Amino acid sequence: MLHRSPHTFHIPVMGLAFTIDTPIKVARFGISSVISIVEDNLIELMRKHYYPAINQTYYPIDPIENDYRAKRITDYLNLVNIIVEGQIEKLKQSSFGAQGEIDQYFEMLPDNSPLKKTYLQMLATDNMAEKERLSSYLKTTITPGSIDVNVMTKIDGNPCNKQGEALEDGSEAVAALRGYVSSNLINSSIIFSAGLNPRLYNYLEKCSAFNPNEDGIFNKKVTIKVSDYRSALIQGKYLAKKGVWVSEFRIESGLNCGGHAFATDGFLLGPILEEFKLKRNELVETLFELYAAALKSKNETAVQHPPQLSITVQGGIGTAEENNFLHRYYGMQSTGWGTPFLLVPEATTVDNATLKLLAKATTEDVLLSNNSPLGVRFYYLKGTTGETERIERIIHNKPGSPCTEKHLAFNTEFTKEPICTASRKYQHLKIAQLETLSLPEKEFQNKLAAVLEKECLCIGLSNAAAINYKLPLVKKLTAVTICPGPNIAYFTKIVSLKKMVSHI
Repeated sequence: MLHRSPHTFHIPVMGLAFTIDTPIKVARFGISSVISIVEDNLIELMRKHYYPAINQTYYPIDPIENDYRAKRITDYLNLVNIIVEGQIEKLKQSSFGAQGEIDQYFEMLPDNSPLKKTYLQMLATDNMAEKERLSSYLKTTITPGSIDVNVMTKIDGNPCNKQGEALEDGSEAVAALRGYVSSNLINSSIIFSAGLNPRLYNYLEKCSAFNPNEDGIFNKKVTIKVSDYRSALIQGKYLAKKGVWVSEFRIESGLNCGGHAFATDGFLLGPILEEFKLKRNELVETLFELYAAALKSKNETAVQHPPQLSITVQGGIGTAEENNFLHRYYGMQSTGWGTPFLLVPEATTVDNATLKLLAKATTEDVLLSNNSPLGVRFYYLKGTTGETERIERIIHNKPGSPCTEKHLAFNTEFTKEPICTASRKYQHLKIAQLETLSLPEKEFQNKLAAVLEKECLCIGLSNAAAINYKLPLVKKLTAVTICPGPNIAYFTKIVSLKKMVSHI
């Protein structure tokens, strides 16, 4: 059976730690959210935290194990699913009227929701038989939000075995995909962001988990995060030709979203959404023609009608009016609210020091920076411990990060083995090169600044969870980096989940 979220919004992936356990916090209220699954060391820490929390034994998955990354991801997703299923069962067994979580579930639904109207009717009636009937019915409608995952397609390094040979299908993105595929999640999506990755998409073709069941329902769905219509068409066609249906295109504003800002050649969000609105049917027909032909060529079960294809949007939404307009005029099926939820501890995982910085942030405190080693512009909050650590290393003539994780190690300018531009090794080599070029002082300083501004994101975007849950820090590195969108300036208080949902 296909379960749909009773809400019209979702919480997108944020950083690495900030939504790492968001489904455990909000899925029982019907709210869908997204976990980043690229940082397996963080995922292992969360396994270590949550198994004892549910009175189960934690068994480490050691890096010496074969395919350990995928195994860690699979097990953590199964663990999250078990916790959420238990929460839902507990919710259904609880009683209405005590302002408990079951009341909160229905109170947070949109005002125009038929279920919310039924809930209010149940509370208001004095007829006990009717109250019991409505109460029983409402409990059958309780649906968890989906537990979705995000894989940044650019995180695709090639781990090697002890002999230095690249592991077959061992790339970080492919291992993350494999971990998701092996999980017990249903009514769930894997979201691919940062563009088309042929190696990853070719592996996706091998995964039968993304085929529809006998009822034509996808238990595991593919979502592509795109910046414009052209990107959706190109990636959708690429996958359709392989017999993979894209169930959702998630449009992200390149100007207003947090994190990496994938620019759209000057096009604003409005014209981009307008093109999707005008060409939605054309997009579905084009992709279905290729998809049906691919299934036929593979002798797989024919699909008579196009499967559902949702168009959603996220990035920079700040008011209920904006939210309603996106649904009403552009026909968006869900809207993503990310940055505002960083100020909701009931929904996201942010350490206290960073939480206070977010609450007092102004428009001057969020920069569209060049700090990311990916080479993509990156929204960045000033004043974090991550920034302080980077500057202190420069002052002590030890610029760069120890680079323990290596997820963004792509540069081969000086080395055969790729290294990260935020690493101490790269910055030492690059600065030494600059010093030999006899550049004019101003040009030298500009190029030096461009080297030194790169910051470790693997650790910086992970540490909030370790700090919050008092877990071991990697190499005792304590710095936190956070990447809100510019609209954090208009959200100035730490608030409850119910308060933020009522704002939406």
